[in-house]
This record gives sequence, structure tokens and C-alpha cells, in this order.
Amino acid sequence: MTEFFLPALSALMDPAVLFSITAGTIVGIIVGAMPGLTATMAVALLIPVTFGMPPLVGLALMGGVYSGGMYGGAISSILLSTPGTPAAAATAFDGYPMTKQGKGGTALTVATWASFWGGIFSTVALLLMAPALAKFSLRFGPPEYFVLAIMGLSSIVTLTKGSMVKGLMSGFLGLVLATIGMDPISGYMRFTFNVVDLYDGIPFMPALIGLFSVSQILDLTAETHIVEDLSDTIASIKRSKLPKGLGPTITKGSIIGTIVGMLPGAGATIAAFISYNFAKQSSKDSDTFGKGNPKGVAASESANNGCVGGSLIPLLTLGIPGNSVAAALMGGLLIQGLIPGPELFSKYGAMTYGFIISLFIANIIFLVLGLYLAPYFAKVTSTPNALLIPGIAILSVIGSYAINNNMFDVWLMIGFGICGYFLEKGGFSTGALVLGLILGPIVELGFGQALIMSAGSPMIFFERPLCILLVGDHHSFS
Repeated sequence: MTEFFLPALSALMDPAVLFSITAGTIVGIIVGAMPGLTATMAVALLIPVTFGMPPLVGLALMGGVYSGGMYGGAISSILLSTPGTPAAAATAFDGYPMTKQGKGGTALTVATWASFWGGIFSTVALLLMAPALAKFSLRFGPPEYFVLAIMGLSSIVTLTKGSMVKGLMSGFLGLVLATIGMDPISGYMRFTFNVVDLYDGIPFMPALIGLFSVSQILDLTAETHIVEDLSDTIASIKRSKLPKGLGPTITKGSIIGTIVGMLPGAGATIAAFISYNFAKQSSKDSDTFGKGNPKGVAASESANNGCVGGSLIPLLTLGIPGNSVAAALMGGLLIQGLIPGPELFSKYGAMTYGFIISLFIANIIFLVLGLYLAPYFAKVTSTPNALLIPGIAILSVIGSYAINNNMFDVWLMIGFGICGYFLEKGGFSTGALVLGLILGPIVELGFGQALIMSAGSPMIFFERPLCILLVGDHHSFS
């Protein structure tokens, strides 16, 4: 590694590389902040563009989009309760209540710093420990994924603000909805009613936009502004520092994000919910979570940005992408004729380490942009709802349609939005429903494959060392 470090730094000093990192990060923030437009989509669209670029310039551009996109999702999540990306859904639980209390700028500052440290931690892990951590991630099989998903589902208990029964019912409804589509084990179609658009299951992003965005639009119709008096003025937000006591939460979230990011198929959304759950369970003021506790924002944002470096560990060393964005990045590597594996760290060492170091620069760029622009983002909350509601509605429709260029997704988004509104009014938890919808397929697939491995014996979950370790770690955090 040391022999490639100086050549990598030298390559990064190329103005074209620095410009690509900056441009990619800015584009990522914008895309991440717009509901439905995910970092995966942005990276996938950039692959043909990077074909004619030098390898490091193209990879730095996509790395900047990845880092910026993960952070950008927090902006609309905090200010409008409309997660820009699925990974930012948990951020809305405390971010939006802070906004309604006139602390939107402070919430954005917390999100920016937490995202920065999560990204830095995971990039350090990628730089120093990639081969060893990649081998560790390979030890995760279906039983371990099942236990990990069950740990995520246990967050339903902490996401529920009122009646525990209603919270569990919401989670169960999410699990039921997750069964729609093709059975992952047998391949049979279930509950699709011959609707072709449901063969792959309920599209997650339109459902998420509906539950968090459309239901919020219906709520906003009863008010003139999100917040009548923005107590955090531009000057005070610029002077504001990170609230005290967030260090352990950010550290824990960064570790969780990096580890979960390494596991193929797990992703930033699961990491954010698990981190949020651990933060709430280990906090002395757990009752304030969901009501505007900065620790909730810090936990979810440090975890989802921790997934950035974590997901690249198995990708660069083994050719196994950790999530959908890493899979799109793999396409960017292959189009340049670069095959993930040991050769990347030997034959193409200068370029590979240059790409990894570019992620540090991308994190610094979004930190500066986030802290400088946070006061101006916060001013969105003082916009009259008569102007804000149409804007959110347009973004929601565009975001839902753009994913698959399918009007069915738009109608699905509207349907989920109406249902989400009445669920919230009835005291049910839309967060628990989303969690069931996300983790349901992982639970089902992990459980089915594990039983196939063990010839039908459930003892496999009690005999695998990592399963026992995960359960033990979960209790130690609780």
C-alpha cells in the first residue's frame, strides 16, 4: 500500500480529478435531496458518460455522487419529512420534529457532521483493512442474514410511539405486503392479481414516497407554514456547534454502517434502522426519540454514510457489490476494463488508492457545502405551505415515475400516501410498516435458504457462531 500512496496523491492533484470529485459530490447532494432520485440511478446514468474519461476521473466522479447522494437524502427528510433516499427514512423520525420546533438548521448540522464522520470512518476501514474485512463478510450466509434482518425488525418496538399493539400490527402489515410478488424460494407468484407490475413485488421507493411524502402533504393542508417562527436564524445556525454528547452515537453508527455495508444485499437502509434502534435502546432519554432528539439524526446518518466505504470493501477485493450503488459502480469499473480483485491493489494500485482517497475529499466537500448551506436549506421551512405543497407533490410524482418510467408506480405512491395518512391518524406507525416492507424479503429468503442448507432443521440458527455473536451483540447494545 505505501508504495502506491504517493503516486495516488499525485494523481489526485490533477485538476480534472479534483473537478470530477467536486462536481460529482454536488450532483449527488442534489439527486439525494430529490425524492425518488437515488444515488444508484445517478451512478448508473453516469456509466456511459465515464467511458471516454481516464479511469480515475470517471471513478472519482461516481464516488463523489455516491458520497453526496447518501448525505443529500437527509436534507428533504429533515426539512419536509420526505426522505430523498430510502436510507434517510430513519432520519425523518427525529429530523422533522426538530424542524417543526424551529431547529431545522441544527438538525441539518447534526446530519452533516454525522454523515461526514460515518463516511470518513468507513473510508479509513476501506483503506486499511479491505482484504481482511472482505474475508469476514464472506462468512455471512443465509442464517446470518436472517438473524440480521430479525434484529432490524426488533426496531419496530422502538419506532412505536404510542400503542405497542398498533406498532406491531403496522410491522406485520409491512411483512404481509412484502410477500406480494414472486416467492424467492419456489418462484410461484403470490397476491399479484395478474398485475404484471407486481411480479417483482411492491416497488419500494414509490411506497416510501407515498407513506412519508403524500401523507405529509395531506397533513400540511391544515397549516400555513411548517414552522411559524424559524428560531434558528441564519446567523445562529452558522455559529452553532454540534450538540454535546453525540460522539458515542456517531461512532457506534459508523461502525454499524461499515459492517452492514460490507454484507452483500444488506444496504444502508437496514444499517440506518439498526443504528437508530441501538441508539434509542442505549440512551437514557429514549422517550425523547421520535420527538426531536439529535441522537436519532446522528445515529441514522452516521450509519447510512458508513455504508459507503463498507459496501466498497467486498466490491474492490472480491468483486461482490455490497449494495445496488456498489453494483452500479462495478459497472463503471468493468467498462474501464478493470476487474475487481487482487490486481486492483497491485497492478492498478495507484488508481485504486487514488479512488479511495478521493472519497475522503468528497466527504470534506459535502461537509463544507452542508455546513455553509444549511442555514439556507432551513429557510425552506418558512415557505408558505400554499407554495410548498405543490412543489413536494411535483417532486413526488416525478420521483416515483422516474424510477421505472411507469405510471403504475405513481398510482401506487398515491395509494400508499392516502393509506399512510389514515394510519398515522389512527395511531399506527408508518415507520414500522416501512421496516416490515424492507426486511420482509430478506427474512423470508434467509429463513428459506437456511432451512434448505440444514435439511429443514431450525438448529442451524443456534449452531452458527456468527448468529450467536450477532444476537449477543444485540443484547449488549440493548
